[in-house]
Amino acid sequence: MSVDLGSESMKVAIVKPGVPMEIVLNKESRRKTPVTVTLKENERFFGDSAASMAIKNPKATLRYFQQLLGKQEGNPHVALYRARFPEHELGFDPQRQTVHFQIGPQLQFSPEEVLGMVLNYSRSLAEDFAEQPIKDAVITVPAFFNQAERRAVLQAARMAGLKVLQLINDNTATALSYGVFRRKDINTTAQNVMFYDMGSGSTVCTIVTYQTVKTKEAGMQPQLQVRGVGFDRTLGGLEMELRLREHLAKLFNEQRKGQRAQDVRENPRAMAKLLREANRLKTVLSANADHMAQIEGLMDDVDFKAKVTRAEFEELCADLFERVPGPVQQALQSAEMNLDEIEQVILVGGATRVPKVQEVLLKAVGKEELGKNINADEAAAMGAVYQAAALSKAFKVKPFVVRDAVIYPILVEFTREVEDEPGLRSLKHNKRVLFSRMGPYPQRKVITFNRYNRDFHFHVNYGDLGFLGPEDLRVFGSQNLTTVKLRGVGESFKKYPDYESKGIKAHFSLDESGVLSLIRVESVFETLVEDSPEEESTLTSKMSVPVHVRGREGAPACVWGRRAGLALGRGGGVTAVAPVRLWAFFLLELGNTISSLFGGSSAPDTKENGTDTVQEEEESPAEGSKDEPGEQAELKEEAEAPMEGTSQPPPAEPQEGAAPAEEKATEKENEEKPEAQEPSQKKEAGLEAPPAPEEEKKQKPARKQRMVEEIGVELVVLDLPDLAEDELARSVQKLQDLTSRDLEKQEREKAANSLEAFIFETQDKLYQPEYREVSTEEQREEISGKLGAASAWLEDEGFGASTAMLKEKLAELRRLCNSLFFRAEERKRWPERLSALDSLLNHSSMFLKGARLIPEMEQVFTEVEMTTLEKVINETWAWKNATVAEQAKLPATEKPVLLSKDIEAKMMALDREVQYLLNKAKFTKPRPRPKDKNATRAEPPLNASASDQAEKVIPPAGQTEDTKPISEPEKETGSEPADAEPLELEGPGVVPAEPEQEEQPAGQKPTLKNDELSRLSLEGLIPTDDPSGVLGFRLQVRVAVRLSPRPFRLDWPR
Repeated sequence: MSVDLGSESMKVAIVKPGVPMEIVLNKESRRKTPVTVTLKENERFFGDSAASMAIKNPKATLRYFQQLLGKQEGNPHVALYRARFPEHELGFDPQRQTVHFQIGPQLQFSPEEVLGMVLNYSRSLAEDFAEQPIKDAVITVPAFFNQAERRAVLQAARMAGLKVLQLINDNTATALSYGVFRRKDINTTAQNVMFYDMGSGSTVCTIVTYQTVKTKEAGMQPQLQVRGVGFDRTLGGLEMELRLREHLAKLFNEQRKGQRAQDVRENPRAMAKLLREANRLKTVLSANADHMAQIEGLMDDVDFKAKVTRAEFEELCADLFERVPGPVQQALQSAEMNLDEIEQVILVGGATRVPKVQEVLLKAVGKEELGKNINADEAAAMGAVYQAAALSKAFKVKPFVVRDAVIYPILVEFTREVEDEPGLRSLKHNKRVLFSRMGPYPQRKVITFNRYNRDFHFHVNYGDLGFLGPEDLRVFGSQNLTTVKLRGVGESFKKYPDYESKGIKAHFSLDESGVLSLIRVESVFETLVEDSPEEESTLTSKMSVPVHVRGREGAPACVWGRRAGLALGRGGGVTAVAPVRLWAFFLLELGNTISSLFGGSSAPDTKENGTDTVQEEEESPAEGSKDEPGEQAELKEEAEAPMEGTSQPPPAEPQEGAAPAEEKATEKENEEKPEAQEPSQKKEAGLEAPPAPEEEKKQKPARKQRMVEEIGVELVVLDLPDLAEDELARSVQKLQDLTSRDLEKQEREKAANSLEAFIFETQDKLYQPEYREVSTEEQREEISGKLGAASAWLEDEGFGASTAMLKEKLAELRRLCNSLFFRAEERKRWPERLSALDSLLNHSSMFLKGARLIPEMEQVFTEVEMTTLEKVINETWAWKNATVAEQAKLPATEKPVLLSKDIEAKMMALDREVQYLLNKAKFTKPRPRPKDKNATRAEPPLNASASDQAEKVIPPAGQTEDTKPISEPEKETGSEPADAEPLELEGPGVVPAEPEQEEQPAGQKPTLKNDELSRLSLEGLIPTDDPSGVLGFRLQVRVAVRLSPRPFRLDWPR
């Protein structure tokens, strides 16, 4: 499933076998569900039900709470939320410095818990729609969410019990949906498309490049790459509605001026009504020049009515419309593009339907028109569910490469001692960019610290955020992410004193959800080890194949064939390699050589020294800072590339200052590779040569042995502390208890409704003729009295009754009425069941009579089978007549002896016997008809003409009737056995063939008996040699076509 989590509403989509990418309908059969929750002491409401409760109980109805995720108490957005919704009481959490909703004295919920409730509700909608459980989900988040906000969404999903496959940016999901449905229009030429998404709470502008790229797995595939992003956190439809609400409140206060009435702004219910009317008014004014706003009983039973024009609305939001081009300029600046390179501007989001927004945007982008060829409400949900199907293992979709971009750069800061002069040391502060702005993700990076031999710490912070304004920086929160403290560095150096240190390597990952994590920190050491024959073993061989050969003395020895050469094992007393052909090793080397020729890697995928290797294909070295050009020489040491074989995805744009260091690191690797490969090449060149003497073996170049030691890590989160595990467990349990309570409430309501419906339906049935016929007056009075008592109990005490009591009361009433319902239902089914039984008996009798009339030579049924069928038919007739007669003697109020289930059982037994005989007749091979050579030709009728008596042969195309037929090839001896049995095949539309006949005198046409079957003769089944090596057959068929359609016989040798 996917959840497009908007500020005002959400869209849920699912994909399941047979249902590709479908929007889920909620309980009101709507495709869009309000993100609203009403929390009371004993019940909860979601969606449209909660939205309607916002007017009755605005304090307990929470909405637009996503802007509080990941925010501390002093954040400007918290103050803005208090100003917009003063009816909500926001409490303070001293541990995390965040806020929570205080619903009651003992009822409080954090924004993450409220979001978890919404996600759980969305899953229930998806499961009801899909009719199966769902746990995997892709959730959309705004592109401007930082690390704290993304972690908050993941915690909310964890509370809801969802497995998040990915947090996808909503602009990326929209772009993916656009590209998936236009896959054929994407080619190798880059196409730049701008998506302008103005929703209820914020506005995001995204520039996306579409083109086909070559992938290792699937060849040429379409790709979308996010090139630029601009946003405004508070520009959206909600701000327009709030200004309209303020305008309507002012008009209402002016209408009641002089009456010493209370200000409408102080009444939460009245303000909730005004906000709902402002929402409707904004929608209507998008299509009309003016509209009448009216609310019945707005406050103190006073109605409100006022006319609002579109001009007034645009004047109220004039400063908001001036901010519309802002995200466009930010996106172009981050993408380093201009408007001429943009091919199309597409509108997304509900607020883009405001005419003034489209007018200002069209003027800002300078295009002829704005693209509206995408579903503005559902595009993100459809793109997210496509990504969910691609990430899930249960579905296979066409690949579509998605390369999202990092909005906020991330860097590593650390301080180390440097020696400026002999004996004079100072501290130097260093910065290394880990993930650059607009760089692609997901990806992994490794940064290496070379000048530390004892415990130290470093900081992970956001990079240059100069593209944000002052207000956005205050909303952004802390720019410091984490302090990483390392423990055990000194101990690792003491453990390997004779090894050369290759630095402390920290492995970072920015996953598909855009969440940064530190995978591990390790200390790496290397040393040179002599590669002597005595040290060869299975532990040091990277790819070994055991090959059994015989030595000079005939004893078996185990030889291990390595990629770099051969070394003898110690078994069998063999001291030298005999000149043998090692076929297994040769085939292994040949396979590896062929694999490398076609692009395969020859590096073995093994572990060295029992430690895990780095995921080289995803990792890339950290980049140097642009602000410190003088540090490029040290960048190679401080932030060198990971181990050999590491590759990284190419960045969207090369970063200045990072290229020199990467080039130096690459040059350093290239210089080391030939030296490391020389011994391997020498060994591979002499695979079948005899081994070198002992002196030459000792002169082999030394190999590098690598040791990796894990370093202890302590993380100090600086932006927003995550929930502790015990607190998270309590939140999960709290939501589970609320869900269980809701389910129990639904079960109780269902039981009460079932009981009430049973009482009303049964009371009505007591007056229907079919039920009065099968019951006595005393029985009806007893049932009616019990139903009346249950109805009175339900009205008086049923409100406080438990679910078990309601179910027990319903079961008691059903037991009382079961016999009455049974008798009525049986009498209702009798006519249909008895009619079907009579029809089956008649057809079975006719079938049996026809089977007995089949001639003995063509009979396919045995006497036992026909006797068995006759017995079943007679028994069924006897049972039916006896049971119907017995039932006629019983009164209608007694339990019937003629039961519909017994009738069905008799029908099944009889049908089983008939079907058995039918199947036997269908698949039985007919017996061969004996040939009568002495039979005389039947005399033709007197009125038959000579042309009717003669055989008419249809000649092949291009051949006249006078042309002599081609003679048949001579039959090979033994090609057709003497006991060949002809197979008779009959069917409509088949032309009968000429039967085989005795030799006739020359010039005389062959004749046939009228009652003899025509036959299709297949002769000359001669095996021939096929050039492809497969045995083929040449089939010669001679067919004589007669005018009158008859069954045909096919002669086919066994």
